[in-house]
Amino acid sequence: MNALHTTSITSLPLLARGKVRDNYAVGSDRILMVASDRISAFDVIMGEPIPEKGALLTEMALFWFEKLHGIVPNHLTGDAPEGVVTAAERAQVAGRSMLVKRLKPLPVEAVVRGYLAGSGWSEYQASQSVCGVALPLGLQNASKLPTPIFTPATKAEMGDHDENISFERMVSIIGEPLSIQVRDAAIALYVRAADYALTRGIIIADTKFEFGLDEQGTLTLMDEVLTPDSSRYWPIEGYEAAFKAGKNPPSYDKQFLRDWLETAMVSGKPWGKTAPAPALPNEVIKGTAAKYRDALRRLTGK
Repeated sequence: MNALHTTSITSLPLLARGKVRDNYAVGSDRILMVASDRISAFDVIMGEPIPEKGALLTEMALFWFEKLHGIVPNHLTGDAPEGVVTAAERAQVAGRSMLVKRLKPLPVEAVVRGYLAGSGWSEYQASQSVCGVALPLGLQNASKLPTPIFTPATKAEMGDHDENISFERMVSIIGEPLSIQVRDAAIALYVRAADYALTRGIIIADTKFEFGLDEQGTLTLMDEVLTPDSSRYWPIEGYEAAFKAGKNPPSYDKQFLRDWLETAMVSGKPWGKTAPAPALPNEVIKGTAAKYRDALRRLTGK
């Protein structure tokens, strides 16, 4: 199956290449976001693409934008992405792109956690809190939180790690009124999404949203939303047994790839989680692609 690791669109100016998306300028007010089949882990981009990944991520993001309609405006223009490139370039765009409004991105990520996992679990073990939010004593790895909590993070440069910050630090960066607006919108988005996902047999343990401001200063949801790249997805049927055993529940996100990388050897030594990444074997590529397909099928029924 063909996969797209890196786009080569020349009819539009390239703005940036991220870990997954290649962004092109469309005039002064729009951006063509193309989701490649690249995949990253431990902030390192793998050399091999995951077939269909970009199309699956795009379909899932569009599904969630529609499902979350009415909470906060989003960046979609409603225009067809294929219409802004040449005929020869449409194959790179079809099914994996969004034509979006150009916004002023906020320099913080809006992370919402409904369960204790990942860096949140590590922080809780040290302080019984996450990003300054005090939590009850006695919680375990993968515990459901009494209520979802907002734990912002600063955006890191490519190759660096995002930094968890307190709400007070966020206020010092973007101001209190906007911080409150972002927090309330992010929690409302998470609650609606998590409630729906449970009806489809999926737990959304946590997720991160990105917001920007349009020319009128309106807070707008942007970038990807609620994909396995930005969220921790757990199948509900595997959760209870893993929780009781004190283990991470099985997941639909990139954990399958991360688990393999934890045991990968390079020149006879464990991979040091720095570029270049080890070559992915075919079974890892196929297995990772299957996780993305299963997540989309389960959420949407497609």
